[in-house]
Amino acid sequence: MLHKMLKLNHISYRNVSVAKFKVRSFASKGIIVKDLNYQYLQRSKVPTFHFQKSLPRLPIPELDKTRKRYLNALRPLLNDGQFNEALERTSNFVANEGKQLQAKLISKDKYNKHTSYISDYWFDLYLRDRVALPINYNAFLVMQNDVRPEYNNQLVRATNLLVSAVRFMLSLREEILEPEVYHLQPKKSNTQLFRTVTGLLPASLSWYGAYLFKAFPLDMSQFTGLFNATRIPMLNKDKILRDPTCNHVVVQKNGNFYVFDVLDMDGNLLSPAEIHGNLAQILNDNSKADFPLGVLTTQNRDEWANQRTHLEETGNQEVLRKIDTAIFNLVLDDVCIDDNKHKLLAHYLHTDGCNSWFDKSLSLIVTKDGVSGINFEHSWGDGVAVLRFFQDIYTETTAKPFIGPENTPSDKQITVKKLEFNLDDKSKSFVEKARKDYSDWCNSLSIDYILYEGLTKEACKKFKVSPDCIMQLSFQAAYHLLHGNYVGTYESCSTSAFKHGRTETMRPCTEKTKLFCDNLHSNKSTKQELRSIMRECSTYHSELVKQAAMGQGFDRHLFALRKIAEENDLPRPELYDSYEYKFLNKSILSTSTLSAPSVLAGGFGPVAREGFGIGYSAFPDKLGAAVSAYKAHNNSSQFVEALNKSFVDITKILSE
Repeated sequence: MLHKMLKLNHISYRNVSVAKFKVRSFASKGIIVKDLNYQYLQRSKVPTFHFQKSLPRLPIPELDKTRKRYLNALRPLLNDGQFNEALERTSNFVANEGKQLQAKLISKDKYNKHTSYISDYWFDLYLRDRVALPINYNAFLVMQNDVRPEYNNQLVRATNLLVSAVRFMLSLREEILEPEVYHLQPKKSNTQLFRTVTGLLPASLSWYGAYLFKAFPLDMSQFTGLFNATRIPMLNKDKILRDPTCNHVVVQKNGNFYVFDVLDMDGNLLSPAEIHGNLAQILNDNSKADFPLGVLTTQNRDEWANQRTHLEETGNQEVLRKIDTAIFNLVLDDVCIDDNKHKLLAHYLHTDGCNSWFDKSLSLIVTKDGVSGINFEHSWGDGVAVLRFFQDIYTETTAKPFIGPENTPSDKQITVKKLEFNLDDKSKSFVEKARKDYSDWCNSLSIDYILYEGLTKEACKKFKVSPDCIMQLSFQAAYHLLHGNYVGTYESCSTSAFKHGRTETMRPCTEKTKLFCDNLHSNKSTKQELRSIMRECSTYHSELVKQAAMGQGFDRHLFALRKIAEENDLPRPELYDSYEYKFLNKSILSTSTLSAPSVLAGGFGPVAREGFGIGYSAFPDKLGAAVSAYKAHNNSSQFVEALNKSFVDITKILSE
């Protein structure tokens, strides 16, 4: 059952009551009363990183099991001749180079018990890639609007989000943020008794105590990457800069950058009125940047690295560092979404780049009509940390906001400063070129969405099929309907139940899904026969999810073995240059889900030029997906039409 909580759409959340008491802190001018009710979003009895020491380590799969899983994933994609070649090549690899590489990987892992075998390789993979961050890597999540329209005012919502986000960060800094735990039986484990018992246990035993309650703590190591961090462009390989000593935020509006401290000299969060006042000052400035530097972060990483070096050499080092070290980026966009879903998806995925800084680990975005969300850089972490932050601040800002529409911004303690850049003609030419190139790139993209109300998450469960399987089966059926074949499909699955776990690839295109789609579109099978195949698909799908979540996939293992060969200057095994390996790893259908009550939409760009990027959710009242593609190769609206037909066909089969 452990695998269930590792699909991101199964993560559970809890509200943690804040202890109602105050402590005294000493400042240079006497004693100041510090209100802990205000400073911290949570005050957990169990320290944030209490379970970290005893988390199980990510297992290295057995080589022969990886062979079998890899071949099973290849089978529906290849003809008999291609598969026989792949079978021979893979068996030779396992019998020869694979054994040597496996031994070296196991040996290395034994000497690095503080982390997982995949963590450093995965960071390196991201940071070495030279492609631009937006569309290619950065993902987005959009919040549900507040049910009270007056609280969706841009200034009101931005102030509340900023206050709650910093309260979340302060709780994390003080290590009193509730640890992320999946409760298999919440009535038994999501209790004060659980927190008391596990909190009293030594950190080295705490995970085992949680396990006895049928609760599974998740890795919290990525959470620190949310704040005071930026990915810095460097030639060949970027770096992540972090400086948790800084107490300011950076705010963008009309291409301009503003900074102000949200914590005072004693580390206390400014009052809501003061934050409200500083943001009002920014919103009242209607000037537009002639040369918005944010668009430079939309480029190839080497090109941007060279340009950034020039900016630093021409007197902009300090202002760039202000951006890099800010707690996070707050983007105030002068754009109204007007309930236009196409506009919403395009805006949060890429915008025009002029009022963005895609290098920042986290950007909170609030439009002129109060639509709010996040665009985040991906190298530092994955969905578990982002979704937890997203859910917690949404819950607080909609349930107990600190500022309302009736509040007047304070004109006291206004400390906001506008960053000024020294731009020579060369720097200005960088901006002009980047703006044009990025506009052309964004215009080449096709984005559409589907909200299908004929089937729901609970209905899928009632029919005894996995909602995630139904979504993935529908993607396969839609692609097959359009193209008549099957392609490499990627579904992200979290391995955060393990120390420094990242993700594993789940391969949802299987022989069983192929059988279902073939029979569905040939019209040769009865609905009863199709329903039987669908349930087989669901059973097998759930098993693959379980394997991936438990660190028993094959993709990360094969990737690590390749990196071991590179590290040891060993010949590159033939397997990695084979047709079948490249075909499988060309993710034509790249899919991921981040679901929570707070999420209105989420998505990302296509991984391959010929592919689709599909962010999806099985909601309580509908099924939804955001689909992106490049117009030169695919039409996202055409795919959405095929997907709708697949949903309708599957609904008919189930309802019979």
